[in-house]
Amino acid sequence: MLWQFLVGGGASLVNITIHALVMTMVVGVAQNAGVRKIQHPSLFLIAIMIPTVSILMATHALEVVVWSWTYSIFDAAPADANLVYFAFVNYTTLGYGDVLPVERWRLLGPMTAMNGVLLFGWSTAVIFEVLRKALALHRR
Repeated sequence: MLWQFLVGGGASLVNITIHALVMTMVVGVAQNAGVRKIQHPSLFLIAIMIPTVSILMATHALEVVVWSWTYSIFDAAPADANLVYFAFVNYTTLGYGDVLPVERWRLLGPMTAMNGVLLFGWSTAVIFEVLRKALALHRR
């Protein structure tokens, strides 16, 4: 069981690092965008939010790939499983229906889900903060 926690913790730390780097970039770009004079606030809001959410979605997809690599390296999924699909099912907390984890790596599924939930929450907070800053610039 300790080995599962170490492997899952390692994959989680890789994803937290990826997320922290992207979050720093997204917030920095949003802050710098407010330096210029805004002539069309609605278009500015659209121009900020679409890339922000798109980048965060791409980041989550990359984090799912990190989990699928982890499953591949440690043979944590059935041999015939699509590892990216299996990682997405776990990361999004969709739940099992058609692919079950290998018995000896059963804890990686919940650890993947915990990582996904926390990173989705973090993304939601950043989206809200970017939106709040954009609306504050709109009011100036």
